[in-house]
Amino acid sequence: MIELSNHGNFDIKVSGNVLCVTLSCSWNSQTAEAFSKQFMIQAEPLKGKAWGHLVLLDDWDLGVPETVPVIELLVAWCLENGLTRAAHVYSPSMIKQYHLNKMVVEKFGVFQRHSFAHQAEAEAWLSASGFHLDAAYP
Repeated sequence: MIELSNHGNFDIKVSGNVLCVTLSCSWNSQTAEAFSKQFMIQAEPLKGKAWGHLVLLDDWDLGVPETVPVIELLVAWCLENGLTRAAHVYSPSMIKQYHLNKMVVEKFGVFQRHSFAHQAEAEAWLSASGFHLDAAYP
């Protein structure tokens, strides 16, 4: 049997009451699965209370169609476990916007997702919603 390796990268850190993620390269389903598992582990301390999510996407080159159901399940898990704000940061891209809109709802109950061209704008929006990154976060 051929075992495929991950293609694409991610970095996940908790800063304050925000789960910060940086995505890069093109993703295959193995990377999406690994990301989902690591995401849930890192988000564990945030569960049980409202939390925010900062996603840096400028270096992400989308994913194969098989990544969509994996991310949709992760989004459902997030909504069930206290995520109320998600800030996506990337230079304007209709293709990226379309792909993200397929996987992540914009509004659901108290949850809201917004896209920003600059990280500072995203952080200000999260902060206005009560989600603050540690001062040491880059």
